Amino acid sequence: MEKAVVMGWITVILLTLVAGTKSENETCRVIGQTGFMEFSKEGDLIIGGVFSISSTRKLVNNDYQALPFTVEEINRDTKLLPGATLGYRLYNGCGSENLIRAAVEAVNGGNATSCKGQIQALLGHSSSGVSEDINLILSPLSILHVRNISTSQPVDTFQILGLVQLMKYFDWRWVGIIYTKGLYAEEGVDKFIKVAIEEDICVEYAVKFYKTKNWNTVINTLTASTAKVVLLFMSLSYTKSFLSKMDDYNITGKQWVGSEAWITQTDLASVERKHILQGALGFALPQASIPGLGEYLLKLKPADEPQSTTVRALWEHFFDCSFTPSNTSAMCNGTEDLRTISSEYTDVTHFRTEINVYKAVYSVAYALHALLQCRNGSNPTTGKPCVSKDKLIIFPSVCREPCPPGSRKAINKRKPVCCFDCFECPEGMISNQTDSPDCMFCPPEFWPNEKKDQCLPKPTEYLSYKEIMGTVLTAFSCIGVFLSLLILIIFMTHKETPIVKANNSELSFLLLFSLKLCFLCSLTFIGRPSQWSCMLRHTAFGITFVLCISCVLGKTIVVLMAFRATLPGSRVMKWFGPLQQRLSVLMFTLVQILICILWLSTKPPFPKMNMMYYNDKIILECALGSAIGFWAVLGYIGLLAVLCFILAFLARKLPDSFNEAKLITFSMLIFCAVWIAFIPAYVSSPGKFTVAVEIFAILASSYGLLICIFVPKCHIIIFRPEQNSRKHMRVKIQARTL
Repeated sequence: MEKAVVMGWITVILLTLVAGTKSENETCRVIGQTGFMEFSKEGDLIIGGVFSISSTRKLVNNDYQALPFTVEEINRDTKLLPGATLGYRLYNGCGSENLIRAAVEAVNGGNATSCKGQIQALLGHSSSGVSEDINLILSPLSILHVRNISTSQPVDTFQILGLVQLMKYFDWRWVGIIYTKGLYAEEGVDKFIKVAIEEDICVEYAVKFYKTKNWNTVINTLTASTAKVVLLFMSLSYTKSFLSKMDDYNITGKQWVGSEAWITQTDLASVERKHILQGALGFALPQASIPGLGEYLLKLKPADEPQSTTVRALWEHFFDCSFTPSNTSAMCNGTEDLRTISSEYTDVTHFRTEINVYKAVYSVAYALHALLQCRNGSNPTTGKPCVSKDKLIIFPSVCREPCPPGSRKAINKRKPVCCFDCFECPEGMISNQTDSPDCMFCPPEFWPNEKKDQCLPKPTEYLSYKEIMGTVLTAFSCIGVFLSLLILIIFMTHKETPIVKANNSELSFLLLFSLKLCFLCSLTFIGRPSQWSCMLRHTAFGITFVLCISCVLGKTIVVLMAFRATLPGSRVMKWFGPLQQRLSVLMFTLVQILICILWLSTKPPFPKMNMMYYNDKIILECALGSAIGFWAVLGYIGLLAVLCFILAFLARKLPDSFNEAKLITFSMLIFCAVWIAFIPAYVSSPGKFTVAVEIFAILASSYGLLICIFVPKCHIIIFRPEQNSRKHMRVKIQARTL
């Protein structure tokens, strides 16, 4: 009940503060995040931090990086917080409204059932006004608020006293003041005027500056005034707006005195503003060195904080690259070295705001250390009554447990707003934050993990030698090469026998050689596709198969010519002798080579990542480049195969002594059947099975030619040598002609 009242009061404060700050929001670069948490590391005790790190200028400041560095340094100290680890959560807000929301998220962002979920202290923000608003939120929760950079009333008093003494030292007794709306400037100016009067310094005017109105009043006052010294008491964002308007006016002869909020910003003093800001004076935070912080900052890599959009934006800003494909900049690889650039970020010799963050974290650590030393209600060092460890944690009472990463939060209209529903992210989407209002898609090359809280690279798939299907196809290819070589040896050993001579030994040897190439070319289809393998596999297949079919076609023509040569007065063999046979094979093959050259020179095949078949994996395949080129290669092979089949079919009843036609007819029937069945199977097979179908067609048609044409002859040569004689062949011819 008490917790509900406290959180209800925070809601009222938040609504009031947001209503009062909407008009004051800064203009900044939005980096697009579902929540405000930018960096985090869990621990037994948590320190929160609220910073503005979304604009390009803030990206190069190191104050937010000092917090994780200091936490890591403290965790390495065995004497400070023994037995407990310190964690942190950094929240990134831009504009007063978002900063307040970030602070509320920091307070209420923990796990409702875990003691580790709540922060024990909160650092920030640099704006005094925002810090006061955050203080209103934290005060009823007894959470320590450390203002590491923003000034409070005592600190502002010291700055005012210093500014008055500065003017007194230079004998500036007649001054003007320009300031802005807000706690920081208004209270500071009131204090300055009171102290200045005591030191006999007179204020000619005190004009309030707004970003959107009363500019003419400010200009008229500056132009008409006789005071040569002007105190510019405002925040950095208002100073930028003021100076941008001043660029259009030729107002010179003014000595500007600045507050600590902007006086050290060197980027304000551009060449164009030299006539305005030259000689400006003010007080700044002291510089100091922090051992180890410089090296820590320069070792930063995007991989250290993979979920941080800020680090990615910083990287793109420094190295003029992009983590997403872009036509205007190179791709970031994340391994670039920060030591190779020169910027405010890499200037790690001295620190200003960072030293305050460093001291603030140590102050919190020492306070927690003292509290954890309490025994029996008293501190053994001081003897005073103290708060136990359990009372440091606020246990929230909630209607619904927070939606875990991998789900999204949805408001149920029939229930109170805190009784929301959680829905698992749809397929292909993730959420990586607690109570995320939306799920987001993974990039095309990534897929959610099982918990749907992280995008992982999709596994790639291709026909590999290591898998069973690739191994089996490779084995059949090697067996085919071995059988072709074995038959070639048998034919070479018996090349003077009638059966080898009668069937044109030269074309037989060339056919066996081309069949070996056909078996070998199937191996180029196995393995990870590359630019060269994609071009080689299709062209090698097309040329070797045309060479093979050309030899078969030549043997078929020889059979027909040989039969006609036995007729009285026939001289046909004169016109298709060995020379003509070689030229015919060469001519048919050259046509295919020309088709392949045209294909490769226009739109060659290339490796491609196919993400259309499966959502959760990438198919690595060879795109055809030009479909016309691919089907032209297949079409030419088919044309020669059909022509060969027709001629062999016509010659099937010629005398056996000359006749290979029956064997060729049957082999070409198998060849055509395989490749006709290949077309629908090739078009409909997904992924690596497309490649397997093509390899199967190559092997099946090659084995068909090898077995049908050569195995019967090898059978006669080895097992029926009596039939491999001239006498036996003459007997068969006589029996055939009777």
